[in-house]
Amino acid sequence: MAHHHLEAGPKTVAWGFFDAALPPVLRIRSGDTVTIDTISGEPADMPDPALGFGIVAGHREVHDANPVPGIGPHFLTGPIFVEGAEPGDVLEVRLLEIGLAQDWGWNLQQPLLGTLPEDFPELRRLHIPLDVRRMTARMPWGMDLPLRPFFGAIGVAPPPAWGRLTSIIPREFGGNIDNKELVAGATLYLPVFNKGALLSLGDGHGVQGDGEVCLTAIETALTGKIEVHVRKDFSLKRPRAETPVTWITMGFDTDLDDAEKLALRDMIALIGDLSGLS
Repeated sequence: MAHHHLEAGPKTVAWGFFDAALPPVLRIRSGDTVTIDTISGEPADMPDPALGFGIVAGHREVHDANPVPGIGPHFLTGPIFVEGAEPGDVLEVRLLEIGLAQDWGWNLQQPLLGTLPEDFPELRRLHIPLDVRRMTARMPWGMDLPLRPFFGAIGVAPPPAWGRLTSIIPREFGGNIDNKELVAGATLYLPVFNKGALLSLGDGHGVQGDGEVCLTAIETALTGKIEVHVRKDFSLKRPRAETPVTWITMGFDTDLDDAEKLALRDMIALIGDLSGLS
């Protein structure tokens, strides 16, 4: 199988949206591997040059090529066309390696957003040093926080009838899942809605808790190596994930209770499939 390298730049990055009409920037075959580079941060999120942080290649060029901000804040590298993928299939994305691409991350608290906007009404943007060798983040109060990098946004293109969708809201096609368990060694399964699947990745996180209660994780640019397979032996309504020790089902809805019901129904169905139980 072939290996590819997809760099992040003005011709390979979409700012803030998933769209089936977006032409692919790379074509691969089922079983191929891809090293994929991502960027993180809108112009306002960039660090002051006086801080001395490095800026990854292509980041400022993407800003310059898009004078109008996207409908979402995430930068998505792709889409990747996978030969043989058809609507109704499943795309298996094996996350082989995920590493830091730069020596800094950022964290944002913004008025009216987050879980407790009443308690934290002020804008606050932090730029956090990342130690690539030790895989730690140096927090402003002196703590070294262990990193566990993952891509917050992994998705195929949505159904064509849905048009252009913001990168903020996760849906059946994946997208801004923000599942902290999707680290290296995990596998994500996505339902396919378009010929070629049209896979994109972005929204790199250095580490995240069980949610982004202030608004963001430690956002940062990542480089990952993935292996992609077209699966025609089963179908899915929503994304599903597998780690070396667990299965994960996911539900997306504006109501947390309804999202939980979707994830639970999918888990019950998965247990049935794996065990033969009714």
